[in-house]
Amino acid sequence: MEKFQQLPGLQFDPRLLLHGQQYIEIYKPFPSSGCIQNRTTVAGLHDKGKAAIMEIETTSYEESGELLCMNRMTIYLRGAGGFSKSSPPYSYSKYPANQVLHAKIPKCQPFAVYEDCTHQSQACSICISVVYIERGNSYFTRIALIYRLSGDYNPLHSDPKIAEIAGFSRPILHGLCTLGFAVRAIIKCVCNGEPTMVKSILGRFLLHVYPGETLITEMWLEGSRVLYQTKVKERNRTVLSGYVVLDRLTSSL
Repeated sequence: MEKFQQLPGLQFDPRLLLHGQQYIEIYKPFPSSGCIQNRTTVAGLHDKGKAAIMEIETTSYEESGELLCMNRMTIYLRGAGGFSKSSPPYSYSKYPANQVLHAKIPKCQPFAVYEDCTHQSQACSICISVVYIERGNSYFTRIALIYRLSGDYNPLHSDPKIAEIAGFSRPILHGLCTLGFAVRAIIKCVCNGEPTMVKSILGRFLLHVYPGETLITEMWLEGSRVLYQTKVKERNRTVLSGYVVLDRLTSSL
């Protein structure tokens, strides 16, 4: 989060930062070991009046210079909008408009449904185990103490006071963790457990998830795309939707 605070000319309260969307393109399987170089640029900036949307694109390379993957993260900055003086409001993107396709969730019955439960000790999509300690009516976590090693310093996922200021009853799950659950469900149900079938991923974060809640992922086949939506069972609310593009389909499908 610190890298966003260092952007000149963009003023916002970091406590109100939300992860809105994640787009991933995978070009080759990751090696089991080695060094990866990341190059980050601003891919988009949009004035939404009461908020600003910033898109951060990171391309990852092997030591040889070969491209491994691309991640584009969409950040929703509450209170940072209204900086445009022209009409219509300022909007900039450096990538093709057709790169991220619209995902309309069908109204028919899903091809597959997968249920999985998060844990109060959940840290992130790579499932680092940490401990929740309950003291009275408050929850204190060690989530950030471990996940900070990845560079994510957002206290929204670890500090109960910051979570309350942001409008949540307690720290919320990382959006990438929810996305990880959904993609894993698709790999299990559609890819026969073969992750190398995944070519690209789009996830739109619609609502927060609290650690410990149950996630139900519904899937529909649309050509080489798997459309999906993920709901929280306890609240019956859709928290995530998007699609996964496969480079092939299994013969069983």
